[in-house]
Amino acid sequence: MIRAGVAVVVVLALAVAVLALAGEAGHASIIWMGWRADMTAAALVVLTLFGALTSLAFWRLLLWVIEAPRRAERTRQETRRRQAGEVLTRGFLAVAAGDGTEARRLAAKAADLAEDAPGLVRLLAAQAAEAAGDVIAAQAAYSAMLGFPEMRLAGHKGLMLLAQGQGDRATALRHAEEAYGQAKAARWAWRALLEARLADGDWDGARDLVKAALERKIVSPIVAERGRAALPAASAAGLESTAEAKARSLAADFAAEAAKLAPGFAPGVVMAARLLAAQGKPSRAVQVIEAAWKVAPHPALWLAYRDLKTNETPRQRSARLAALAALNAPARESRILAVEAALVSGDATAAAEAAKTLEAEPVTARIAGLMARVAFLGGRPDEARVWMARGVTAPREADWSDLDPEGRAFAYQPGDWARLVTSYAETGDLIHPRHERAERVMSELPELPISYADPAPLLAAEPGAAPPYPIDEGFFDDDEPPPPLPPTPRPAQRRPSGRRRLASGPRAAK
Repeated sequence: MIRAGVAVVVVLALAVAVLALAGEAGHASIIWMGWRADMTAAALVVLTLFGALTSLAFWRLLLWVIEAPRRAERTRQETRRRQAGEVLTRGFLAVAAGDGTEARRLAAKAADLAEDAPGLVRLLAAQAAEAAGDVIAAQAAYSAMLGFPEMRLAGHKGLMLLAQGQGDRATALRHAEEAYGQAKAARWAWRALLEARLADGDWDGARDLVKAALERKIVSPIVAERGRAALPAASAAGLESTAEAKARSLAADFAAEAAKLAPGFAPGVVMAARLLAAQGKPSRAVQVIEAAWKVAPHPALWLAYRDLKTNETPRQRSARLAALAALNAPARESRILAVEAALVSGDATAAAEAAKTLEAEPVTARIAGLMARVAFLGGRPDEARVWMARGVTAPREADWSDLDPEGRAFAYQPGDWARLVTSYAETGDLIHPRHERAERVMSELPELPISYADPAPLLAAEPGAAPPYPIDEGFFDDDEPPPPLPPTPRPAQRRPSGRRRLASGPRAAK
């Protein structure tokens, strides 16, 4: 309407301007109900323009009066909607802060204000009841949400979390399964089902879930690939401990699959090599470990590689370990293995040269123990003692060789395997559950004779010799003789102790 009025005004203004420029005033007569009005054409245009503007203003005023009630209602609705938004925001913030009482008060207020957002009101009411510790009210609110298609997933998730908090595992799984069947992208439901399968040791069911998650694009391809590689290794670990030949053969197949899918997953590779060797296939076992070492060197790999042959001399074993280290020479584990190989053969010069490549590495108990052995082999006991002292306070690394009394790496319980699979799939890192729990393991520092040498003879004075430190005779009273020197202590005898095999020390060939 306003645009039409503006257009009429512009047209009339142009007409008046044209008449004025032409110099023709023109003549116009209007006869209406016996009345006659004579005027110029320009005056007619001005009167018409004025009449049109007056009519337009009157019409707009009339519409404004007619729409006043509707406009007032719209204003009230906007005010109500704004207040509802503020109440909902404050209510969710109260839930996040754990203030259940305030959250429930705001939820009740939001129920009166937010009539056009019933989903948010129900969700706030459920979470407010949960924050206030009213489990029954929370269950009722979440259960009510199941009757609305758009709120069904949120209701299942809330009920699942409540059931988990109460220890009702069956109910929690039921809600997770229903949500997983209704929505393809419900990652929380998939994760709950996966954790349940892993906790039960259902590795096959977990593999099916990982495969389905990749198809539904719940997880990335790299995460699915790592999960599909770790789960067969967990299956192999469970079957390996059985005495049945069929089960052990199936374990070997699972371990070989894990090593093929992810050569960098050390547990699968170690089990595959160990089971292949037990089947009389040592060459295949060697190939599996060497392929994995090229991808991701790991301490358990060279320990398993070392034990593949039990009838070789120390020099032969040293050469074999050095060849494995050369497959991925720049890696930290390869440089450590080069030192271990030199120590196995007793070559002090080669050990010292290999140890130089570790000088820039942060000092851990493992590195300190390795350096102490190198120094002791090279005839430098003082340096070995220094490394031993540094190793006592240095951070410790996970010991992968003594996870059980037989020294088998990755001899985990099902619960530990579940954590290992989850951690490796999500991050690609290998965890060490016993190391994380700070369980007692073998020391990484070697039991060298120098570590037990008694320093007392070095400080004691021989009979008739001068004291090892000057004595200020003026310190004592002239009337009192100085106190006698303490007697020379006898050299301490080393107490016999059983020697234990260490992860960082050489181990006798099996």
